[in-house]
Amino acid sequence: MREYSVPVNAPVADDENLIDMVWSNADRFPDVAVFRRPVDGGWAEVTARDFGRQVRAVAKGLLAAGLAKGDRVALMSRTRYEWTLLDYAIWAAGCVTVPVYETSSPEQVAWILADSGARAVVVETEAHRETLSGLLDRLNEIDRVWVLDARAVGELTALGSTVDNDAVAARAPRAADLATLVYTSGTTGRPKGVMLTHRNLLSQARAEFDSFPSLLEPGNSTVMFLPLAHVFARAIAVACVYTRTTLGHLPDTTTLTRDLASFKPTFVVAVPRVFEKVHNAARQRAQSSGLGRVFDFAERVAVEYSRSPGSLVLRAKHLVADRLVFARIRSALGGRCRAAISGGAPLGEHLAHFFRGAGLPVYEGYGLTETAAAVCVNTEAASRIGTVGRPLVGAAARILDDGEVALRGDMVFTGYWNNPTATAEALVDGWFHTGDLGGIDDDGFLRITGRKKEILVTAGGKNVAPAALEDAVRRHPLVSQCLVIGDRQPFIAALVTLDPDAFADWQAKHGPSDPDGPEVRAEVQKAVDEANGLVSKAESIRRFVILPDDFTEAAGELTPSLKLRREAILKTRAPAVATIYPA
Repeated sequence: MREYSVPVNAPVADDENLIDMVWSNADRFPDVAVFRRPVDGGWAEVTARDFGRQVRAVAKGLLAAGLAKGDRVALMSRTRYEWTLLDYAIWAAGCVTVPVYETSSPEQVAWILADSGARAVVVETEAHRETLSGLLDRLNEIDRVWVLDARAVGELTALGSTVDNDAVAARAPRAADLATLVYTSGTTGRPKGVMLTHRNLLSQARAEFDSFPSLLEPGNSTVMFLPLAHVFARAIAVACVYTRTTLGHLPDTTTLTRDLASFKPTFVVAVPRVFEKVHNAARQRAQSSGLGRVFDFAERVAVEYSRSPGSLVLRAKHLVADRLVFARIRSALGGRCRAAISGGAPLGEHLAHFFRGAGLPVYEGYGLTETAAAVCVNTEAASRIGTVGRPLVGAAARILDDGEVALRGDMVFTGYWNNPTATAEALVDGWFHTGDLGGIDDDGFLRITGRKKEILVTAGGKNVAPAALEDAVRRHPLVSQCLVIGDRQPFIAALVTLDPDAFADWQAKHGPSDPDGPEVRAEVQKAVDEANGLVSKAESIRRFVILPDDFTEAAGELTPSLKLRREAILKTRAPAVATIYPA
């Protein structure tokens, strides 16, 4: 058993809560721009004073609507300013936020609202209200529904206009009070409601500030386009409010490049798939301009420079590559971006080296919904590519005898809502058993090697962790997703999907081709061969099928954070699997 921990200097006091930071910012730094909202093609500032007033006004509306302390309020919307405003207003009213992905199916919505016992719901659109109206006969506890697009904020503000400010002050939560129920997106089974307290999220915000003091500070900024229903994005948003780092919201990612250019963030927050797309898009632009060899040269230089920048010859090459390629990538992110934070899924080592060598270090972290986002992270002060970093301040990581990663700290959840059996299984003697496998090196850096439940055992008894193979195959610019299969089968295989944009560019250069045609298969085979070079022969991918379309969230094949739902994919793609393993 191996363990590494980092003590906390000032733990969260019992009388502290998440709303304290809003009132403190409004009183001490009233004119600091804590948000920028997209308005008429530009960005309008929201000061700490303005935000505090709006939070209090909406909280008073929730009180006037009859919500009691501890009541659950569901929030179903894309990422937008009002999401964060409602989140803090719900906390100011002493209530509990229940995030719901706006892409959730009616059955998922019904389950979350029923299991949480939500009293009220805020949805984004009239279409969401219509979805909800078809479920209300099963949801007797819901009293009120507000629609953001139908001026929910204005309606709540008007409703609470006669409520005294002291009524909000009297609702102030304590650190141990429940702040939110976050339902796991669930790669298997029904989502479970993760209970996170004010202490959990406040501890997370303070630990993030300790990890990134030069990123999370007044004058810096980031723009959030990940779903705030996911704990990773939510924790970063809370840390921004805590540190007065200016935060923007982007509900529509179709204009992401334009919005990044106008917002000019100093750092970005994304999942690995976003970094893969940035890398692949840069390569495709270079190839379509006849500069594919230039990009390949720059990529080799970036990786080599990241690994060891000492050589004078390498430094000279890096200057050339920076002018030709790297500067353009940084410009596409707004020109001021100097770092990125990645979470939600593993980031491949090659990609991490590429971006660091290109002047944009991507700090990879590790955590789960149950740990209020990151519990380990690579930081500005201590970073090791290939790992997910060291434990945050106030956290500890332990490797159990069977290789499972266990975590402890003030950011670790208190249990699963209405599910004492699952709570007892996950929390043992104060340690959260993650279900992930990993190891801790001599310097305390944690490396994740796979999931206990996702280990494939071939018919020959060979244990295979699919994550490393999948990451390596996905590195190829043509590949969108890769699912490695082979549990109880005679050999390992893979289901591969193509990136539509990359495939279109490939066809423009090579001519029309079937997705599973010989030319495309030869390209994907290169990715498979590279992946197989990382493992033994018994663990290598022997066969693969290129699917005609990508995995989608709508088909239940991806979670909202773009993780693969393995069991669902094996069902939806059963005919393709049958061609690999005929009965």
